[in-house]
Amino acid sequence: MASVQKFRKQFIDHSLPRREQFTIVTGIELLGVIIMKKATFHLLASIALVKAAAPVPAFADDVNFGDDSGRFSKDGECDDMRFDGPGMTDTLLIDSDILHDATDCRAAFNQGRLKYLGGHRHGTPVSDNSGASHIQWGDDSSKYSKDGECDDKRFVGAGMTTTPLLDSDIQHDATDCRAAYNAGRLTLRP
Repeated sequence: MASVQKFRKQFIDHSLPRREQFTIVTGIELLGVIIMKKATFHLLASIALVKAAAPVPAFADDVNFGDDSGRFSKDGECDDMRFDGPGMTDTLLIDSDILHDATDCRAAFNQGRLKYLGGHRHGTPVSDNSGASHIQWGDDSSKYSKDGECDDKRFVGAGMTTTPLLDSDIQHDATDCRAAYNAGRLTLRP
């Protein structure tokens, strides 16, 4: 039994000669080596899986914080509904504050008190179907295209025009609608 303990100690502290690492002295010693190698393998595999599954945080350089033209900017609370966390205001979030509370949101984000929702709104579920990749944007053939307002009646939100919506504009104001959607100012109608 003393030789097994000596063998294991030498194996652990890497003092076991290489040729003896593969020498089978007894079945128990070989089993000890297999168990150690298997445990090491499982540990490394577990670490690799955890690392691969960990979310990749957004960095401040990857987020467009906008400007400070919002009514509630520089009050120490983020009012931009594209964020979530303890750095958010407790008051009602409004569309006009999107991209207009940069100083407060950037500070809370850099302190780890906010997470960026990637253009989605605070309080709305984020699912695979909510991304822009599944939307048929169409073209810019509407006479109202590229005016900074979405005229496609499939959408709702602050990025919409205030003029009456026409069926003929469906899928014909792609640039305006895509920009407002990506900024979190539009959603698809249910």
